[in-house]
Amino acid sequence: MIVTVMQAIILGVIEGITEFLPVSSTGHLYLANAFIHLHEPVAFINLFMVVIQLGAIMAVVVLYFHKLNPIAPGKTTTERHATWVLWVKVVVAMLPSLVVGPFVDDFMDAHLTTWPVITTTLIVYGVLFIVVEQINANRRPKTTALNRLSLPLAFTIGLCQLLSLVPGTSRSGATILGAMVLGTSRFVATEFSFFLAIPTMVGASALKVLKFTLHGNHLTGPESFVLAVGVIVSFVVAYAAIKFLMRFIQYHDFKIFGWYRIALGLIIFGYFGLQQLIK
Repeated sequence: MIVTVMQAIILGVIEGITEFLPVSSTGHLYLANAFIHLHEPVAFINLFMVVIQLGAIMAVVVLYFHKLNPIAPGKTTTERHATWVLWVKVVVAMLPSLVVGPFVDDFMDAHLTTWPVITTTLIVYGVLFIVVEQINANRRPKTTALNRLSLPLAFTIGLCQLLSLVPGTSRSGATILGAMVLGTSRFVATEFSFFLAIPTMVGASALKVLKFTLHGNHLTGPESFVLAVGVIVSFVVAYAAIKFLMRFIQYHDFKIFGWYRIALGLIIFGYFGLQQLIK
């Protein structure tokens, strides 16, 4: 049965909230699917779960359009040069995912999108966020501005993003945590994670659409409509979530997200573990 409009709205809200908060959109969508039961058609559902991320990505583009636009009116020559350099850093950071992602995407979907894997990654990275924040409380970050982010550092953050290929890790969680371990401030880690999401998630969506098409599938009218609903809802909610997160990190650390990940992991473990026992 096709995804309904209400289900598309629910999933769009979940995606919009969780795509940029370091809490794993995959983990939340997996848990949500346990209650709303999306099973068929599988090809469309797999496409839907990825493509609704485009709404969240567009929220970044709209919020940071001036900062990311090298030819924006009013920018000085120095500012335009800095914007081009920022994009070079984003492209360099994207290279690991561009090279590795297409070859492991199907394997991850088929073998690792399971509740034990998602539970483990949620809890492990939750603990890591708490530990890293505890360590960072006693030291000053080395990189406190995006223009001081070196190309080797950007590439290494891109390597950290590869960890998010494992379901439940969280793309933003892997890049933010990795960047902080490498010595960036929370602000730099978070903003760079946002910008890196643009080409990464556009590429992931394009890959899903290509595979969907190559397997002989096509979108029906109702499927196109619910997909559009999910994208629009994801955009609106992500816009608010990004603004919230950037305000939040001005006064708080990421420990609360670490504790939340641990709690969510335990909930998923308890729910699906109980289902296994009942069977």
